[in-house]
Amino acid sequence: MNADKGRSSEMQDNPAGTLTVDQVAENLSAFAIDRADIKSLLGTIPEGHPIDLNRLEYELAILKILSVGWALAFFMPVSDVNKTPLTQAFWEQIREISNNVSTLTETTTGTRVDYFGILKERLDTFVKQMQENQTEDADPTAVMGPVFADACGVPDDPMVILAGTKMFALTLGAVKEYLAAVKIKDITIH
Repeated sequence: MNADKGRSSEMQDNPAGTLTVDQVAENLSAFAIDRADIKSLLGTIPEGHPIDLNRLEYELAILKILSVGWALAFFMPVSDVNKTPLTQAFWEQIREISNNVSTLTETTTGTRVDYFGILKERLDTFVKQMQENQTEDADPTAVMGPVFADACGVPDDPMVILAGTKMFALTLGAVKEYLAAVKIKDITIH
């Protein structure tokens, strides 16, 4: 997984460049919905494994989006003036993408699906489980894998637990790396 996924060509050519909050949010939202690493993880599932690969792909996509948002909250210091605007801009872009997914789903199937609502529900589930299972020295990835497998309907499946753990850990790492590498133009509050 690479934090360069979804970056504008300007950022790839000039890693020392300064980006606006909106540009960073756009890069992060593009990374959050990029499917390359999801396809790679799906490729690690042995042939004949009983998991529904469509459901696994769907849940991995949700987990990746939520993990990017989680990483923003976790890795940006509270004192960073860009944290709140960047987080808001990221989630606004995810809401817009979700609305497009919902509209496309309704157009093709005739059924309205609130994809952003699904993201919020899954986030609530993940946060609740993290709070209930977290200890001071516990690794959050150790909690996320089993919670992810439960969301997939196979709570004891080691392959699914591993896939969820890897998606969560790799996404957090990529966002952390990206945030450390990018320079964000400070917002001006009038």
